[in-house]
Amino acid sequence: MRQRIGVLSGGGDCPGINAVIHAVVKRAILKYDYEVIGILDGFEGLVEGRFRELRYNDVSGILPLGGTILGASNRANPFRYPVRQKDEVTFEDRSRDALRHFTELGLSALIAIGGDGTFHIAAELSRLGVPVVGVPKTIDNDLNATDITFGFDSAVHVVTEAIDRLHTTAQSHHRVMVIEVMGRYAGWIALHGGIAGGGDVILIPEIPFDIEGVCEFILERRKRGKRFSIVVVAEGARPQGGDLVVQRIVRESHDQIRLGGVSHVVGRAVEEKTGLETRVVILGHLQRGGSPTAFDRVLATRLGAQAVDL
Repeated sequence: MRQRIGVLSGGGDCPGINAVIHAVVKRAILKYDYEVIGILDGFEGLVEGRFRELRYNDVSGILPLGGTILGASNRANPFRYPVRQKDEVTFEDRSRDALRHFTELGLSALIAIGGDGTFHIAAELSRLGVPVVGVPKTIDNDLNATDITFGFDSAVHVVTEAIDRLHTTAQSHHRVMVIEVMGRYAGWIALHGGIAGGGDVILIPEIPFDIEGVCEFILERRKRGKRFSIVVVAEGARPQGGDLVVQRIVRESHDQIRLGGVSHVVGRAVEEKTGLETRVVILGHLQRGGSPTAFDRVLATRLGAQAVDL
């Protein structure tokens, strides 16, 4: 009987997941003659028993595609599974269902593509005896013991192009443009995208900012004849002595805090303190969508193949 391995994508989507799936299926079939079972919608599919076999032809042409053909969920922790009853959400431990479906499918191992939330769940399953291989994925580039994650380079390219485009309107109208980017509690996207796009001010979570200093710098640029400024701010940035700007709380998620809106705080302060016309742009999920860059395609392919080898 042929060995079977499972693969799922957990957490939020990002460019490059399909490249991993593409590599997993081709490596498993061509080198080891394994069967590959795709678990649908992350760990939700493992709990609910939703899956499909992934054959060789099923992954043809998916390498350059964004998103994930398997679907994903960042609210489906088997150990704290959300159950909606009218307007109330309660939580149940449904890890036994996940283990039962893993066994019924005859899987010898599970490849989990995801970030820290996915890996937290994978580690718990591993402690229950499930052989798991994790493939690191996040645009935020913030996973411990991981130099670089696929999705990050693609996100930086989106941010860079956005800043390039915003430069022209900022120059034309002599405005301050405040651009908010993703990253959670890490400033990698803001830093790399800001440098590549020629941002004048870059605010990152690792260094609380002084809004007075930011405004002074913008006014100093004005004195030197630079009648516009580009401010790149990470969603997790916060002022000195201040708090994070939280958009909402999602109780069903591993990471319950949803950051967002700090750019409006910065934009209002800049306009009030400098008197300069200021506009705010939040790039949001544009950074997570679309086709992966060549770098991310290669990295994701290498990781997918290595996961099967392990």
